[in-house]
Amino acid sequence: MSKEDRHFFGILKTKIVETMKGSYPGINPDISEWKGQEITDFQEDLLGKVNAHVSEKWFYTHMKADRQSLPRIDVLNLLSRYAGYLNWDDFIFSNRENTTGRKPIPGANRYFYLVPLIALLIVAVLYGAFRLFNTREYCFRFYDSDTREPVKNMKIAVRLLPEGESPVDLVCDSTGAFRVRTDKSLVRMVVTSPYYQSDTIKRIIRKIDGEESISLHANDYALMIHYFSKVNVADWKTRREKLEEIIEDSAMICQVINDRRASGLELLTKQEFIDKLTVPSGSLKNLEVLDTRYRNNRISVLRFRVNMKNE
Repeated sequence: MSKEDRHFFGILKTKIVETMKGSYPGINPDISEWKGQEITDFQEDLLGKVNAHVSEKWFYTHMKADRQSLPRIDVLNLLSRYAGYLNWDDFIFSNRENTTGRKPIPGANRYFYLVPLIALLIVAVLYGAFRLFNTREYCFRFYDSDTREPVKNMKIAVRLLPEGESPVDLVCDSTGAFRVRTDKSLVRMVVTSPYYQSDTIKRIIRKIDGEESISLHANDYALMIHYFSKVNVADWKTRREKLEEIIEDSAMICQVINDRRASGLELLTKQEFIDKLTVPSGSLKNLEVLDTRYRNNRISVLRFRVNMKNE
């Protein structure tokens, strides 16, 4: 009997004692010290639990003496079953973890564990390759729905809405375009611009050839105010009437101040704003609309700033 066999047979004896204690709590913990009634009790318990029998002579030969050979495999199997295992192999497999710190995988079980792992690895590699080869760069350009001209040199903010992910904020370049790399088939975005209406856009990008143009609808009132600030209009009375028409009486109008002398916000009433925009001196030259909000088709909130240099 090898050193390893002797070791595991010793563990089996300990397990047999533990099982016996379930029926006979006062049994001697050293199986080599059993005799007489203790052996008889073990024979009866063995018969009751696994329907097996060993003779008293066998017990003295194998359990009390330190023999150089293991009992027959059929006896080892029934003793292992008595101790709560399927058989001798299962006993060794279960208890080797306690002696080596890790549980080995016998030949048959090795494939049981390795095959799914290899399959998962292959799936992961294929999925990674699929994403790599299907990730492309797409370019989106914006144009004015009325003039059909590209929207250039205009601030256009794009918020991408990836499914199951946080939004991604982008800004178009001076040509009115932005680029995105993705392996998704659907792109959802919210487009905002001071001089164009906000819009939520969906595109199935597998159907486009790397580039697509998207129309934007002008924010007519914001463009009108911007135009009034840049162009000298002889008929200032008509200009005032138009501003009176498109702006609510209770509108909140904010001028954002950001220059070397001061910074902050200045609140203007509707009449103060119209006066500054229509007086001959043109105190709001080069006005840039930052944000507009509407109620009942009239401007209820207006945020703007005056650029120090001509655009």
